[in-house]
Amino acid sequence: MTQGSTLQKARASLKRLWPFFGASRGLWLIAALATVIAAATEPMIPALLKPLLDRGFEGAGKVDLWMVPALLVLLFGVRAGAGFVSQYALARIINQGLQKLRDALFEKMLRAHLGLYDDKSASALTSTVVYEVQNGSSLLINALIRAVRDFLTLLALVIYLVYLNWRLTLVVALILPPLILMVRRLTGRLYRLTQEAQTATVNLAYVVEENVLAQRDIRLHQAQALQNRRFAKLSNVLRQLSLKSVVAQGGMSALTQVLSALALSAVITVAMIQSAQGSTTVGGFVAFITAMLLLIAPLKSLAEVSSPLARGVAAIEGGLSLLDDVPDESGGSYRQSRAQGNLELRGVTVRYRAAQTPALMQVSLRVQAGQTVALVGNSGSGKTTLVNLLPRLIECSEGQILLDGIDIAQWDLACLRSQFAFVSQHVVMLNDTLAVNVALGQEPDRERVRRCLIAANLEQLTEQLGLDALIGHNAMQLSGGQRQRLAIARALYKDAPILVLDEATSALDNESELAVQQAIERLRKGRTSLVIAHRLSTIRHADQILVLSSGQIIETGTHEELLAQQGHYHHLYQLGFKARPDGVEQAQTQEDHRP
Repeated sequence: MTQGSTLQKARASLKRLWPFFGASRGLWLIAALATVIAAATEPMIPALLKPLLDRGFEGAGKVDLWMVPALLVLLFGVRAGAGFVSQYALARIINQGLQKLRDALFEKMLRAHLGLYDDKSASALTSTVVYEVQNGSSLLINALIRAVRDFLTLLALVIYLVYLNWRLTLVVALILPPLILMVRRLTGRLYRLTQEAQTATVNLAYVVEENVLAQRDIRLHQAQALQNRRFAKLSNVLRQLSLKSVVAQGGMSALTQVLSALALSAVITVAMIQSAQGSTTVGGFVAFITAMLLLIAPLKSLAEVSSPLARGVAAIEGGLSLLDDVPDESGGSYRQSRAQGNLELRGVTVRYRAAQTPALMQVSLRVQAGQTVALVGNSGSGKTTLVNLLPRLIECSEGQILLDGIDIAQWDLACLRSQFAFVSQHVVMLNDTLAVNVALGQEPDRERVRRCLIAANLEQLTEQLGLDALIGHNAMQLSGGQRQRLAIARALYKDAPILVLDEATSALDNESELAVQQAIERLRKGRTSLVIAHRLSTIRHADQILVLSSGQIIETGTHEELLAQQGHYHHLYQLGFKARPDGVEQAQTQEDHRP
C-alpha cells in the first residue's frame, strides 16, 4: 500500500469518525489556535539570535539588546503555554470522542445480527471495542494534529529561511524528493505489517481466552505443554512482526537523519563560500543554521507521520467495519403486550454453514396455548435448534414460524422475545448482584425476587448471601445446581406466557429437583411450555412428546402412546430410565442415549 492509499484510507476513517469527535467544535478551535501560535514561535528563536550576534558583541546597542534574553524567556513561555493548551484540548476531544465511539460500538454489538458471534470470537470483539478503536482513533487524530502543527512550523521556518537567504534555502529543498520517495516505499510495508500484527495479537488473545475457559480440562488431560507450545508459536510470530515494524520505522527515521545531515553539510559549505565573499554575516549564518536545525524536527515528523497513520487506519478498520458493515437484527412492527402462546412451525429447515446436513429438515408442528410439549432425542437431533428458533436466536433457512397466527418475522423483535422465558442447560450469569441477575432486564422488585428465589429452592442461599451480594464471574462461586436454580428463578421472575426449558433440571440432585419441579409446575399453568429433558419426571406428564432424530420429528404422542408404539421413544426409555422404588424416575448414565 502506497502513502497515497494510506492517506486516502486515513481521510475516509477520519470522515467516519467525525460524528464522534467533531461535536467539540469549541475545543477544536482552541486546539487549532494554540497550534498556530506554537508553530509561529519557531522562527522567532533564530530571529532573536541574529541581532544578538550581529550587534550584541560589537558594543553597539547594548541596552536595547538586553531585551533579547527577556524576549527569549517570554517566547518560550508562550510556546510552552500554547503547547499545553493544545495538548489538553486535544486530550479532551479524544477522550470525549472515544467514549461516544465505544458506547456506539457496544450498543451496536448488542443489537447486531447474531451471525456476528459466529464470525468473531469473544477476544476479537473485546479487542475491537476496548483496545483497537482507542489506539486507532488516538493515533489518527494525534497524527492529524501533529501533521498540521509540523506543516505550519515547517511553513513558518521555510518563509523565514527564504527571507534570510533564498540560495541556501534551495539547497535545503534538495532533501524533499528523496525523502518523499523513501516515505512512499516504506509506508506500504508498515501498513501490511501493522495489519498482520493485529491479526497475530487477536490470535494470541484467543488462545488465552480458550485456556481460561477450558483450564480444568487442560489440567485434567495434562495438556499444559501442548498449550505452551501453541502460545509460544503465536507469540513468536507477533514478536517477529513487531521487530519488522521497528525496522521499517527505524529505517525511515535513520534515512531522514542522514538526508538532513547531507543537507546541513551542503548549507555549511555554501554559507562559508558566501561568508568569504562578504554576502552573509555571522548572525545571519547562525540564524539560518538554527532555523534549519529547527526545520529537521518537523520535517522528520512529517516523514514519519505515515507510521501512526498506517497503524491508526489498520486499528480502526475493525471498529468502523463493525459499525458500518455488520447488519442489525431485523424485526417487524407487530406488537402485543402478552401473547396467548399458540405456536406453529410449517416446513421449517435450518442449515448451519459448517454442517453438511440440515440441523432441522421440514419440521411441522402445532402447539396450543397452555400445552406442555416435550422434545426428546439423541444428542444432535435438533432439539435445542428448534427452541432457539422461536425467539429468533437463530433464523430458519426455509419455512415459517407463527406465534398466535402471526409470522415471528413480523413481530417487533423486543416484543417477541419478551414472550419467552428461557432456561438453558448452559447457565450464564452477570458479575452483578443476586437481585439484578434474577430480574435481568427489569428493575428488581426485591420482594418479588425473594419469592422467585424461594420458589427455585434457593432460600438458604438467599439468607446466606443476601440480595445485594455480587455473585462473581458467571456465578462460578456457586455450585452447578445453584446456578441452574438461579436461572429458573430468573425465568420465574420474567413471568412470560411461553416457557422454554432446555435441560433445566440437569444439574439438580433429586431432592432439589422435586422442589424445583413443584415451582415449574405452578409456572406452567396457563402457559405454553416446551421442555427438553432427559429425566422422565420432567416429561412424562407432557400433553405431547415429540421424538426427534437427525433433525426430523419421527414420533409424536403422549408418554403412554409412545411406549405402546414400541418405537424409538420406547427404545430411548429402555436405555435411559429406570424407576426407583419411591416412584421418582432417574436417568441412567448412558449420556449418548438420553431422550
